[in-house]
Amino acid sequence: MSYTTIKYEISEYILTITLNRPDALNAFTVEMANELIHAFNTASEDDNVRAVVVTGAGRAFCAGMDLSVAGNVFGLNEGMKPTMEDMESKFEDPDFVNGVRDTGGMVTLAIYDCKKPVIAAINGAAVGIGATMTCAMDIRLASEYARIGFVFNKIGITPEACSTWFLPRIVGISTALEWCYSGDVMKPDIMKEAGYVKDVYAAAELLDEAYKIAKRITEHSPVAIALTRQMMYRNAAKDHPVEAHKVDSLAIYYASLKDGKEGVSSFLEKRAPNFKSESSDMPPFYPWWE
Repeated sequence: MSYTTIKYEISEYILTITLNRPDALNAFTVEMANELIHAFNTASEDDNVRAVVVTGAGRAFCAGMDLSVAGNVFGLNEGMKPTMEDMESKFEDPDFVNGVRDTGGMVTLAIYDCKKPVIAAINGAAVGIGATMTCAMDIRLASEYARIGFVFNKIGITPEACSTWFLPRIVGISTALEWCYSGDVMKPDIMKEAGYVKDVYAAAELLDEAYKIAKRITEHSPVAIALTRQMMYRNAAKDHPVEAHKVDSLAIYYASLKDGKEGVSSFLEKRAPNFKSESSDMPPFYPWWE
């Protein structure tokens, strides 16, 4: 697929996805949503990708939804009048997908399902969907110039992109509610204090720091990394730890047959491991949640 709103560049097993509408501060559109969904789905199955870094072109990360679009700016069909029952029965129906479902949510679900770790390098303004899409990313780094805001209530709408699932898990329910109620656009030091971003960096150092983390990830077993990512997200949402135990047991069993043997041997022989697996070599119980 040829992309027009993002860049998709792979180097040394690291995919960089760059939101690429700099003249519009990388404002989000339905086209960008579709391209991001395709990009994350592609990366998930590409053995040449072991980690993903997401950033923005120019001085912004993503300034939210492009509100200059004619008609319903969210691309929704105002004549459909959907119900919760429709969300269950018509969830995958093309007209329903295009006319009702939140585009940002479909992006974050693609990120959630991705086998590869995702690092956000928030280089500038990240508001609205620009903030909520990063909630689904595993590690968030911020530039000194980053400004992050969950501004939905200010313009009479509600949080989207599955952020009511992700954000309280990251910063706690009280902080998540305060940020959404106020709609404040916050400096990165506030986000670091709340645990939303790992750290704040000089603008010139941001991508280098993201790549350092990504590089360490690429050195490990792609299967173990993919399993760990999905186990952490999905098991953490279960009601009882025994559900995690079931998945853990199968994951350890199958990992011990291949890369686990190499990992133990390399440890005993005091050398770097030489893992042979690829993310396409997932064990037979994956994906266990389907």
